[in-house]
Amino acid sequence: MKLVLWDIDHTLIATRGVGRELFGQAFEQATGTVMREQAIVDGMTEPVIFRETAELHGIHSDRAMFEDFARRSADLHRLHAHELRERGHALPGAATALAALAEMEGVVQSVVTGNIRPVAEIKLQVFGLDTHIQFPYGGYGEDHDDRAELVRTAITRTRHATTTPFTEADVLLIGDTPADVGAGRAASVRVLGVATGRTTAAELNKAGATVSVTGLEDLQPLRALLR
Repeated sequence: MKLVLWDIDHTLIATRGVGRELFGQAFEQATGTVMREQAIVDGMTEPVIFRETAELHGIHSDRAMFEDFARRSADLHRLHAHELRERGHALPGAATALAALAEMEGVVQSVVTGNIRPVAEIKLQVFGLDTHIQFPYGGYGEDHDDRAELVRTAITRTRHATTTPFTEADVLLIGDTPADVGAGRAASVRVLGVATGRTTAAELNKAGATVSVTGLEDLQPLRALLR
């Protein structure tokens, strides 16, 4: 069996600002403070982004406050799914890549994302990219602050849910940031870097990606890594 773990934001989809706006609304609802600025988000998990954003506003947050924020964020994403659909978009080649891997014998697909699971599901459902994703197998922002632990969590969940054995050598992580690459390397899995975010293919290679591509339109590198 081969396990493919997808990042979501800037790898499969772009929210075109809607994600930040909904984060801000949930932040204000959970803390009572208008969000003036947001912490760095690229490659970070949602608990870390929330905690560091709170710190920027002089707020000491705890797990209970994050969980309140997470519930509100999920509700807001459901409420504004139409806006996400209208303003955001699936990235070129994303739907084709997911479908092509689904046709490959023995390939299982899930996600490793800093998003909480309800938001991850909504984001992919909105753009019709959820069909081939096994969400119960994934690693999500609420699971751990550290992205490498999310990879390990996804591997463990998949092993518990499937009967076909596989090793870390059979796992491929796909993401657009050096944090994705670092998480994959720390978890001893291969990484396909996709330069569809703010990081170039050369920078992803320098970070240690197994292979880097400029987009998902050309499926040959992806298929080659899974052979």
